[in-house]
Parts: sequence; structure tokens; C-alpha cells
Amino acid sequence: MVQKVDALVLGAGIVGVSAALHLAKRGRNVALIDRRQPGEETSHGNAGVIERDGFVPITFPDSLTKLIRYALNRAPEVHYHRATIRSALPWLMQLRAHSGPIAIDRFARAVDQLERHAVEEHRAFARAAHAGRYFRSTGWLRLYRSPLSFAATDTEMHYARIFGARYEVMEPDAVRELEPHLRPVFHKAVHWQDTESVSSPGAVTKAYAEHFVEGGGRFLIGDAASLEPKAGGWVVTTSEGRFWAEQAVVALGPWSPDVLKPLGYDFPMLVKRGYHIHYRALGGAYLSRPVVDVDNGYVITPMERGVRLTTGIEFADRDAPPTPVQIARTRPIARTLFPIDFEVDSAPWVGSRPCFADSLPIIGRAPSHENLWLDFGHGHIGFTTGPISGRLIAEMMTGMPPLIDPAPYSASRFLQV
Repeated sequence: MVQKVDALVLGAGIVGVSAALHLAKRGRNVALIDRRQPGEETSHGNAGVIERDGFVPITFPDSLTKLIRYALNRAPEVHYHRATIRSALPWLMQLRAHSGPIAIDRFARAVDQLERHAVEEHRAFARAAHAGRYFRSTGWLRLYRSPLSFAATDTEMHYARIFGARYEVMEPDAVRELEPHLRPVFHKAVHWQDTESVSSPGAVTKAYAEHFVEGGGRFLIGDAASLEPKAGGWVVTTSEGRFWAEQAVVALGPWSPDVLKPLGYDFPMLVKRGYHIHYRALGGAYLSRPVVDVDNGYVITPMERGVRLTTGIEFADRDAPPTPVQIARTRPIARTLFPIDFEVDSAPWVGSRPCFADSLPIIGRAPSHENLWLDFGHGHIGFTTGPISGRLIAEMMTGMPPLIDPAPYSASRFLQV
């Protein structure tokens, strides 16, 4: 027997949980489905930052020096598997096309729409889910080790002034008043004051999911790849039987193509992997906020398990065995900045980020299926944008006026690709 609900949400990371919560808030009977418990994939392993900066996307290297450095595959911020980089070449060429001033301006304005509502949407969920204890309103620091790397912030700060995002440029001595245990090995820093962070992004996602269930939603273990059209809607197989709904949301992050390719969709998405590991701090040293070493592509941030070190980008197949060489490369660099001691974890965590070359997600209706909705491809800002993208897609699905213009995130932008 097939059980009926109003909507199926596939994927219980921060994006899918947020979509399910917003749909339930609007009176829909929702089944949230994943193969694992909520918040145990990509949403578990990140810096836990809700950004109010990042108006300039990751772009194609702009100098021969950088290209050579990356080609040698020894940089701490970027690592690649040779087999994967060959298959990624078309995506990298698209990235190059999206690295000019017009594309950057388009991205900045689109991401600002999402980010300006990100903190308030998170905070509303956190209040309802009693998860406020995880949140910090301390901003975060981006450190620049050279005048050259700091000079590259001009465009970021230009858009911050346009959009009203608060920041302060700081000298090392001023930074140490905020974070006394950071060593002054950098040239300058920018304190992004409106950015917030959490002490456990996985726990926050789980708390939101528990709130969804307590409010009457259903969380089910199931195989998203079993999704198929049936009787004017969609049916999926779970551990509690088959469920049918008129509408379905694909919010599976890097696993979204597994469901969408059989339905005829082949979006130009690339997976970037990242790693994290936790450390104890030496001699009572502490951090109060996340810190980015921009030149070396890693973040150190205080988490419940200790100081989390997160790495930059690894171009590798989603399901390839872990190769945490970036942990080994960044650990000694991080120790020059902050006194980390021994590793708390037995092995680094590895996860995958779903990324499009224009650095924007897809949020909206599937082009060829009126009752199939897409919410994935959030790249490096999925934890930031999960709740606001969930609200946006729920408003579109229920026929409500959307809070922001959804056009920049439409899947139709890839129809000619």
C-alpha cells in the first residue's frame, strides 16, 4: 500500500531539512527522506559559518604563477586527482568564463539576496528548535599574509559597502585584542561583523530536523534513487513502505545527479571535496570566532569537539577514497598562527560540496517536470543559505509571493549549456 503526503523532500542536510520545515510551516504534510540520519553528510563537516560576506566567488586563477603552483599539485589550498581533473576541464573552462567583472557582479547581487536574510532565517529556526546555544554573533576574521593578497579584497569591500555588510580592516595588534592567542604572522585582517557562526553545524541541522518531526513531519530512511513519477506525482521507497506525493524536492547536494540523470537532467555540476579534523589547543589557548587564512585556504574555528581545521578544495570523484594531503600541508602552517596540539579525531572527515561554475545554486522548478523542485548546488555556502533557500522554494511551491527574486537561481540558466 502506498501512503500519501503532500510533498516529498529528498535529502536531510541543512538544505533539505530547511525546505521541509518551511513547507510544514505553510501547512503541508511533508516526508523528509534520506539514507542516513539528518546532518550526517556535507552539513556535518564545514566551518559552521552563516556568511554576510563572500560577494566575490571562487574564480579561475588569474596569474601564471598561481596556475603553475596548482599544476604542481603541492598547494595547501587546492589538491586534485589526475583522473578527475581531466574530466573537470569543461567545468573549469566554464569557471573561467564566470570569472570576469560582469559575472562577478551578477553573482554578488544574487548572493546578497540570499545572505541578507540568512541570519534571520537561521535564528528563527534556532529559536523554535531550542538550538540558540550553538550560535555566536562574533563575526569572523579573514587574515591576509601579504600586501598582495590583501589588495585583492578591494572588490569584496566594494560590494560590502553597496549592500551594507559591516566590516573592519584591522592591523595584527588590533586583531590580538579580539583573539589574543593568534600569532601576528599576517599583514592585515578583515573582521566581517555581521557574519555568525555555530559550534556544531551537524548538531544544528539535527536540532532543526527534530523540530520538524516534533511538529508532525515525518523523517524516513529511504533510497532517493527510487524516486519515480506515478499518478500525477512522485513515489519513493522507504524503510516504512512507499510514499506518494504530488510534489517532490530534490535537495541531495552532491548526490542530486543520481536522481536527476535518470529523469533526463544533466546539469553541469562539479563536486569539490573538503576535509576537517579537530585539535586540542596548547596551554589554555582559545578562539572566539572562525579565522580564515586566506593565502593558504584553510579555516580554524572553535567547535564542540575542539579547534576544527577545515581544508580548501580537492578535485576528486565524490566516492573516491579519502586523500587528506591538505590536512598534512595545512597543519604546520596553522600552527604558526595558532597553538594547536594533538588531534582529537582518529582520522580526518571528508565530504563533498556540489558546485556550479557560476557559484550559485539551483532553487526552483525542474524545467521538464511541473511538480518536481530542485534545491541543490550551494557549493561553499550551503550552511549559510539552507534556511533562506528552503523558504524560497516553499513559497514557490505553495504559490506564495517569494521573499526574493528567484530568477538568478533558476535551472533554466543551464538549458543552453
